[in-house]
Amino acid sequence: MNIAKDARTAVAGLPLAGLAVVEVVLFSVLVTAVSLLGAGIGLFLVPAAAVAARGTVNVTRRLAGARLEGGIPEPYLPEPPREGGLKSWWARTQWILTDPATWRDLAWMLVNPVVGLVLVLLPLILVAFGVFGLLMPMLWEDISGNGGNNWYWFVKVTDSRSALYALGLGVPTLLIGLVSAPALMRAHARLARTLLAPTETSRKVLHLTRTRSEVVSSSAAELRRIERDLHDGAQARLVALGMNLGVAEQLLAKDPEAVRAILADTRKASANALTELRDLIRGIHPPVLADRGLADAVRALALDSPLDVSVTAELPGRADAPVESALYFAVSEILTNAAKHASPTHVDVDLWYADGRIRAQVSDDGHGGADPSRGTGLRGIERRLAAFDGVLAVHSPVGGPTTLTLEIPCALS
Repeated sequence: MNIAKDARTAVAGLPLAGLAVVEVVLFSVLVTAVSLLGAGIGLFLVPAAAVAARGTVNVTRRLAGARLEGGIPEPYLPEPPREGGLKSWWARTQWILTDPATWRDLAWMLVNPVVGLVLVLLPLILVAFGVFGLLMPMLWEDISGNGGNNWYWFVKVTDSRSALYALGLGVPTLLIGLVSAPALMRAHARLARTLLAPTETSRKVLHLTRTRSEVVSSSAAELRRIERDLHDGAQARLVALGMNLGVAEQLLAKDPEAVRAILADTRKASANALTELRDLIRGIHPPVLADRGLADAVRALALDSPLDVSVTAELPGRADAPVESALYFAVSEILTNAAKHASPTHVDVDLWYADGRIRAQVSDDGHGGADPSRGTGLRGIERRLAAFDGVLAVHSPVGGPTTLTLEIPCALS
């Protein structure tokens, strides 16, 4: 038993109790705003009331979730874009009222002021009452003299002896309050998670919504990159080829030697343009990936990499082309990042299929420290895999080694 820690746990119920009182008010405000929708004014009141209610409930999620592994995540659906005018207000109100999390918040704001208050305040009340019992031998005369209540539990304190009885009762009262504080606070946290955490269905909806948005943004950026590469590279070279051929046509009768030189330059330029187009196509979908599959495509990556890369593959079949493409470009990105940032002497790439999932593991002996939260490279890989319900696991302590494991559920043909 850690008395100081248990005492802090008991005191931690105070802010949660304060939030419960605020939630009673916000419950009334939000219900009133919804009831005024028929009058029209509720269209403007519901979003404002919901913002206040969600902000307060989110504080409860953070405080209560701190006592649970994994915390209590927010379950709200993404907010629709703001367009202005009444249409925007209606869209926001509809978004709030059709979100199941709104009604779970209302249920919490109805239950917490009753059940939650008991759970978070009972330890604090017992601790405070226990301390009061310990102080009764010093306070009973002043309390009796001022006409105060001199009862402690079932003992009426009228003299020093009864004050000692009160002290004897204060000790177990204090201990019960301290011992029960962690359990009751965890019970409150579990109640909060039951009502405030996203359900499995809403969690999947949120994941799919975010993934779809990220994939759309990533695809748009990739299309812009391809357009830019075509415009600045192959298109510019083809325009130059046309101009050179036009000049050669004009000089054909006057200066055949000059035409020969122009045609030689044009041939070189056409070869360069063809090389650029092949590189661009390889960046979209490498021919080796389409022709020979993921394992050989990754081996080709290893041969082209400036690093010493070993590839081991045990794939009894081929996955769908989009899955192979996602893993190929993810491994390519990892090898590029390793060469830029990790300075490894050797990299191992393992590909295998088990339990309905295709996996790739890339390990290097570089200096480590890879963190998805600090860069866009690993986050981009996570987004690429998330489109197929895949995941990326990162183990990269400072000083190395680094191991990245990629996993996508799929069937092989």
